[in-house]
Amino acid sequence: MVRAATSFGRSGVSDWIIQRFSAVILTAYTLFIVVFLALNPGLDYATWHNLFSNTAVRIFTLLALFSVAAHGWIGLWAVITDYLTERVMGCKALPLRMFILAAYAIVILAYVAWGIQILWGN
Repeated sequence: MVRAATSFGRSGVSDWIIQRFSAVILTAYTLFIVVFLALNPGLDYATWHNLFSNTAVRIFTLLALFSVAAHGWIGLWAVITDYLTERVMGCKALPLRMFILAAYAIVILAYVAWGIQILWGN
């Protein structure tokens, strides 16, 4: 039986659902920000600060941040395993694949930690 390597045992269907759900969240967040920018043409720091001082906006932003991480992980896992190491390199280079995925995971975790610190820090 073949198992998905993207998420330690989940199926391709669950990865697909997570990616679609995260895309919906990211679309909603993008629309929210675009509408906010359109309705506030003279945007200044105080207005921007007041927006992100709202707990609901912080939670929505955090959800969008997690969605970027999940969507990116699943999408780039597919690209890295299907194209980068097999088609570009001409072989199934497992050590190279694991190195690239580990480096990408570290970057994602750093960005998520940094985003949380920006949103909820002093």
